[in-house]
Amino acid sequence: MTATNKEVIELFVPSRLDFEQVAVDAAASLARLMGFSDDRVEDLMTAVGEACINAIEHGNQENSNVKVLVELIADDSKLQVDVHDQGKGIPRNIQKPDIDAKIARKQSPRGWGLFLIQSLMDEVEFDWNPETGGVTRMVIHLKQ
Repeated sequence: MTATNKEVIELFVPSRLDFEQVAVDAAASLARLMGFSDDRVEDLMTAVGEACINAIEHGNQENSNVKVLVELIADDSKLQVDVHDQGKGIPRNIQKPDIDAKIARKQSPRGWGLFLIQSLMDEVEFDWNPETGGVTRMVIHLKQ
């Protein structure tokens, strides 16, 4: 692969929990083919799983008639994964989880997904378009 010659794989996943695993497996397979280390593949798998679960639960409201589009875009230096839903996007005021408040049960034990994605990936963007919905864009760079 060359930087000017991108390979693109598109997956349409039903908005039902557990189907995120299809996207996770595809992303992991491509990352391994590209030469990412096992640790980076694990990071990618976690981030893609979280992004897909968010798209299924929050973006598409678990409506199995609505699909999540997962785009895997690879070149010789990076793998970009775009997870598209048909929702209203991610609120701009998301707070970093407070571990002490969660342990004390003052906050829901949920809510770690976005923080995990941002911690594990090299680049992360959350975008929304009123015509197409929300997208979580994640990039992981191949360090050679």
